[in-house]
Amino acid sequence: MAIKNKTDNKQSVMNINETRHVPFAVVEAYKAIRTNLTFLLSNAENKVFGITSPEAGEGKSTTSVNMAIAFSQLGDKVLLIDADMRKSSIHKKLKIENNAGLSNILAGFNKYQDTIHHVNDTFDVITAGQVPPNPSELLGSARFKELVEAVSKEYSYVIIDTPPMDVVTDALVIAPHTAGLVLVVKDHVTPTDSISRAIEAAKFANINLLGAVMNAANPKSGSRYGYRKYGYRKYGYSKYGYAKYGYGSAPTLKKPEESESEN
Repeated sequence: MAIKNKTDNKQSVMNINETRHVPFAVVEAYKAIRTNLTFLLSNAENKVFGITSPEAGEGKSTTSVNMAIAFSQLGDKVLLIDADMRKSSIHKKLKIENNAGLSNILAGFNKYQDTIHHVNDTFDVITAGQVPPNPSELLGSARFKELVEAVSKEYSYVIIDTPPMDVVTDALVIAPHTAGLVLVVKDHVTPTDSISRAIEAAKFANINLLGAVMNAANPKSGSRYGYRKYGYRKYGYSKYGYAKYGYGSAPTLKKPEESESEN
């Protein structure tokens, strides 16, 4: 699945109940992504998937919210979980409280039923909760596995907003409990070497990449990602730092001498 989301650089969250004030191209892009994911997940044991990105600032959290809204508009019962406990933003985008959430559940302080925010009849949210000292350990715990198993029985779709793959390892810790990950990149922003590292990390961990979504795609741009089994064509990007996004330094991943994913 390779979808271009033709939005402007400042992505906005779709209206929860209607889309008349949202640009037509944005609505249609999310409908296309929803349709593709529905087919991809049709034979999956559970309808749980994560949304991640190679780096911070590429619109993955906004994409997560909009995908949850898009699925809920079909009448399917949807749960969105903010698993980016280091730098949570879902509660800000939806203007809901974040007093107790995922971190509180995984630490054993709250039951998940007590932390759910009912946005509407078909859309529920578990926010990230308080920032814990050990997010990766919590996500790798038995409690997280039990949570995913429990909510997957209650909801038609469970969408997990994960931290960026090139910043921390949390997305790879979460992925085995899902049907796969959707990789969000941003046109003329995401460095191609970051995409390469994300793909190779997923391959190394035997993680299923469901597909990729390009945000802020410029239809007039001559540069394109040429997807072939998550491949891409290189073109000029400028690298930017990690620390300003609040994650600290990025881990180093060795790039293979030859990559099958490059065209």
